[in-house]
Amino acid sequence: MATQRNRARRSPDLAWLITGPLALVAFVCTVVLMAEHPNPAGDWGLGFLFFVLFVSASLVVLMFEVRRQAFSVTLVEIPFLLGLFFLPPVTLILARVLASVVAQARRRVPPIKLCFNTASHAAAAALASVLVVAAGRREGDDPSTWLVLSSAVGVNVLVTLAAVVGVITLVQGRISTGELARTAVPGLIVAGINTTLGLVVLVLLQAGPWTIFILAAMATCFVVAYRSYVQFLRQHRTLSEIYDLTRAIADTPHDGTLTDVLLARVRELLQAEYATLWMPVLGRYPEVLLSARVDDRGLLDVAGTPDVLRRRVVATGETIAVGAKLGDEPFRAQLLEAGVKDAIAVPLKAGSAVIGCLEVSGRLGDLTHFGPGDVRLLEAVAAHAAVAVENSRLVERLRYDAAHDGLTGLANRRRITTALEESVTVRAPGEVVAVLQFDVDALRQVNESLGHAAGDQVLAEVGRRLRASAPSAALVGRIGGDEFVVTLRSESAEAAMDLAAALREQIRDQMVFGTLTLDVDTAVGVVVHPDHGSDPATLLQRADLATTAAKSMPGSIQLFNPGLESRSVRRLGLAGDLRRALDNDELDVYFQPKVTLGDRRLVGVECLARWEHPAHGAVSPEDFVAVAEHTGQLSRLTEAVLKEGLRRCRDWTIGQEPLSVAVNLSARTLNDPHFPSRVEELLSEYGVAPERLTLELKEEGVLDGTDRPMPSLRRLRDIGVRLSVDDFGTGYSSLSYLRRLPVHEVKVDRSFVQGMATDPGDLAIVNAVVTLSQQFGLTVVAEGVESELTLELLQDIGCQIGQGFLFSRPLPYERLAAWYEAQTEPESALSVEVRRLRAVP
Repeated sequence: MATQRNRARRSPDLAWLITGPLALVAFVCTVVLMAEHPNPAGDWGLGFLFFVLFVSASLVVLMFEVRRQAFSVTLVEIPFLLGLFFLPPVTLILARVLASVVAQARRRVPPIKLCFNTASHAAAAALASVLVVAAGRREGDDPSTWLVLSSAVGVNVLVTLAAVVGVITLVQGRISTGELARTAVPGLIVAGINTTLGLVVLVLLQAGPWTIFILAAMATCFVVAYRSYVQFLRQHRTLSEIYDLTRAIADTPHDGTLTDVLLARVRELLQAEYATLWMPVLGRYPEVLLSARVDDRGLLDVAGTPDVLRRRVVATGETIAVGAKLGDEPFRAQLLEAGVKDAIAVPLKAGSAVIGCLEVSGRLGDLTHFGPGDVRLLEAVAAHAAVAVENSRLVERLRYDAAHDGLTGLANRRRITTALEESVTVRAPGEVVAVLQFDVDALRQVNESLGHAAGDQVLAEVGRRLRASAPSAALVGRIGGDEFVVTLRSESAEAAMDLAAALREQIRDQMVFGTLTLDVDTAVGVVVHPDHGSDPATLLQRADLATTAAKSMPGSIQLFNPGLESRSVRRLGLAGDLRRALDNDELDVYFQPKVTLGDRRLVGVECLARWEHPAHGAVSPEDFVAVAEHTGQLSRLTEAVLKEGLRRCRDWTIGQEPLSVAVNLSARTLNDPHFPSRVEELLSEYGVAPERLTLELKEEGVLDGTDRPMPSLRRLRDIGVRLSVDDFGTGYSSLSYLRRLPVHEVKVDRSFVQGMATDPGDLAIVNAVVTLSQQFGLTVVAEGVESELTLELLQDIGCQIGQGFLFSRPLPYERLAAWYEAQTEPESALSVEVRRLRAVP
């Protein structure tokens, strides 16, 4: 809101400082005239006639308003010029003064103003009479007489004008040169015209008594033409101001200044003390009550009329006009109690909906009031204003939508980027600009199992919790489908990490949607400026890298480090190399044995892909599998490993039993409806029995709460392939859900197996998995067996098969055969040689 200019309002009683001297001047001049003129008074019949002419002339008024005072120019100059010629001076002064009192009494002018006007008219008439008497008596057809009379009328006009300007300056403050010119020039021009007409009448009267009829006709035509001209000027001014108002509204930039321009122009157009715009609460738009008041700069949050008037207009959608010329008596008393003489309130309509109210109150000037024409004018202005307000709101809505997420109402990527640009530009010593990126886990599963509406509810709730829990100075935004960002100034990276942990815990609380309860987790990546970047693009890109890394970290929170970026860049460069490696069969397949824990017999191997890059050396399987997934080469990689495993299974001739092989699958592979048929073709091509092939699927891929992988799983089971759930325990699936799946085997994740010897909780988890899986008829394989103590604990709880470094690391096929030969010892049992593995520390 603009600041106000608090101008001290002076008392109207100051007008007596000018009224008194004017009355004194009138008295002195009258005394001088009575002393110097041979016949200062008389001709009372003619004087009464001029009294009537003065009163009649006052009815045709051309009004000019300056602030709170009304300055009127009438046709009084015509009878005044004639009176100077025909009447004795004192009789003229009395007729002029009495006519002024009667005219002002008819208009109910306040007493102080009546006295001022009477004194100014008396002083002006007296000074003009002194000038005529001093010039001497002349004939009416003498040009010198015309000059004297014209000069006397000019003195009358100038004295009256000077008195009015003086009292306005004294009571209201200094008048600017522009305001003075706009007030005085039209009045002087009209006075000159009236003086010319008065001289014409004087010349005609000197020609003979019959010219009186000509003068009567001329006077009638003049009055009618004069009123028409005044009305034309008023209409022209109104149209010009409406045009200017429309142009001003159209040219106003969409920067929040529309209301200032609108109310200031409306107040000036209707010459009101107050112009008020009120718009009630509508959706996300708050209530607006702003007013432009005369003599105050800027807008105020107050109104000149009672609140009930505006609310009635908005409720009914109809205009309410209250005043001496307008009616609506029920509101008249309320306005008078508020000190307002009249008001007009019109509705702002957008189509058929009423969005607010535009009102003016307190018509400036003691003699003027709002009329029906003003009501129509304000209604026309309100129509333009409603369109402008709606357009302004539309632009504001578009700007808001361009910077906010439509689902959550949070800042979007564009606004986050802008805010980061500002934050990194200005940074205080001893602080960092932190960016915390939250990635919602398992949102895809929610969308697929419960529908996108449920997923949207989850996102909206996550956004609400972040906004409620984040510090007030933080900016919370949603920059992707399941990605949220919190950016703020922090003391250090450690403080940002602590905040990330606290916010993550707030999000992890159960979310209840009707009868449904969901557990939602997030992975959080943290970057800080200036340590991790100096521009928004770099900070957001590195926050994304940290978030991706956090998904595989304990606690799911990761602070960015340069190693993450080098790894990501290397993955990007590996895409083309991986394609060439697959084309040239440059990937190797290693085999890690799986053995029975009871008698340590080899029951199979897990096939693991390995890649020796010519430039980078050994590439982590995690890296090139991720590259294969993101570049569409995963199916080729899976088939290459599957082919090599089936080939080695077919060629295995060591020992009495054939070799079973296990191959890891991605969830994306299961979504391929043609994959089961391809497996069947490869089994036939290599001549391997289906039961010798085990396909291992990660828990989050097969136990995702959806039925999408079920058709492929059932088809593979019908073929005879064994199915295994890998890394079981790392997700959030219950063991009872396994009953729905056509699987044969469960592999307990290595993190639980390796902690069995030291953590009772891990031991209890493994025990529960083994017990319940066996009750469901499933084989249990323990991953990560690396010590004899762990082996004994697994045997005690009844686990059947193990896999880990205690038995062997992953080996190429040639070394697998040698290892098997070296690690077995012959044992006679029922005249059959059985090979058993020895545990090697």
